[in-house]
Formats: sequence, structure tokens, C-alpha cells
Amino acid sequence: MLLVLLKKFLGRSPVHRSASEFPPEQAVKLIQQGDLKMRNQFISDYQPFIAKVTSRFCKKYVDPSRDDEFSIGLAAFNEAINQFSPTAGKSFLGFAETVIRRRLIDHIRKEQRFSHHIPYSSFDVEDGEDNIINPVEVHQAVEHYEIQRHAEERRSEIIELDKHLQHFDIRFADLIDCSPKHSDSRENLFVIGKLLAEDSSLMELLVHKKMLPIKELLVKVNISRKTLERNRKYIIAIALIYKGPYPHIKEYLQPAIAQMERCEEK
Repeated sequence: MLLVLLKKFLGRSPVHRSASEFPPEQAVKLIQQGDLKMRNQFISDYQPFIAKVTSRFCKKYVDPSRDDEFSIGLAAFNEAINQFSPTAGKSFLGFAETVIRRRLIDHIRKEQRFSHHIPYSSFDVEDGEDNIINPVEVHQAVEHYEIQRHAEERRSEIIELDKHLQHFDIRFADLIDCSPKHSDSRENLFVIGKLLAEDSSLMELLVHKKMLPIKELLVKVNISRKTLERNRKYIIAIALIYKGPYPHIKEYLQPAIAQMERCEEK
């Protein structure tokens, strides 16, 4: 079940072009054509700008690693990328600042319910081009950037794991076919995969020989050789995921791992 979900994230990545090679307006135009990697890089490059606009609006320092306002600014900047039109006669950064301010106002009105206590005119602000802004509609900040960034990170992890598995003559299609149908069977294999990942000598054998160390595992687990051989690919995959740098993929494993650890504590 896990691997069926992971396979959905596999896909061909667009040819990468550096956002820094283009003026903001031209970079946004390319991003709007579907260049996801450029979008992520562009947003990353302009995080100082987002932090500056957000801090200036909030009249305090906004910590990008902790404050919700910065996340709202990121989402608003991503929204500005989607909505920007060069025919409007406005620079992209000026337009992005306007969107960020609007979303922060929406956030204040929604979360703190200031609109019930403060005159609506108190929310009038000036954008970077001296235009007065007074939002009419209340919108929630759209978390497009976070969603897309996490999706890209998951996709990258799966691609890297797929490459790693190929050294063991394993592909995702194999794993989907051989995934145990019963939860009890999967939990038993998770136990074996975790044990394998945490045993440096066994992992060394696995990595060196590109084969599951069945003989050595039989000494440590109460399971038949036939079961180990039949589930070889699945156990190897679990061990590589558990041991490797795959935090997003591990999220899918976490419920099973938590259940397994609870059983071990009993």
C-alpha cells in the first residue's frame, strides 16, 4: 500500500534553468509555464525579500524558521507568481509586496478577529508604489509553495531511492507486486528491516554483496528461510529507507514503525 502511494510521485522533472539568470518578470513567466524547479529556487532566492516585507508590515522582526507570518508571506509570494501579469504595467516585486500585505491583513482579521474591534479603515496600508490598499474579501493564505516544495522533495527522494534499489536489482514495480497483503506479515517484515538497518555488520554485508544476508538474519530472527527469501526485495527496501536520508518516505512508514515499537515495548 505504501509503495503504491509512493509510485504516484514518480515523474519526469523539467529541464532546470537558473532563476538568477533572468529578471524577476521573465523568471515568473517561465515559472508560469510549469518550471517547478525554477519556482522553488526563485522563492528560495527571494526569501530575504519576503522576510523584509513581512517584518515591515508586522513592525517587528519575523523569524523565518518560527513565525507563522513568514509562512503566510511565502504562500502569498507563490500566489503572486501564479497571478502576476506583465500587461498590468507593474513590477513583479511591487505586485508581490501587495499580495503579501493583503494576505497578512487577511490573517490578522481571521485569526485575531480584529475586524470586530477596530475600524475597517485601520487596515489601510500603502504598497510599494504608494497605492492605498484596503482588502474587500477575506481569504485564507494559500499554502501552494509548501505543498509543491514537499511534493518535489518526495519526488526527489523516490528517484534517489529508486536509483539505490537498482544496485540490488530491485525496482518499485517489483515492490508493489511483492508487498505483503496482510498487516501482520508487513509488520514482521518491518521488524526485520529495522533490525537489518540498525545492525552495522549486517548492513555492511548487504551493501557489499548486494544480497540479503539470509544466513546471518536467521540467527537473529524467528522466521523461516523460505519467508526471508520470498520477501527479500521488500526487506531490503525497508532497510534502505529506514537507514537512508528519506524523511518524507519515512512518514509513510511511521504508523507501522510506531506500531512495531509499541509491540517491542510490551
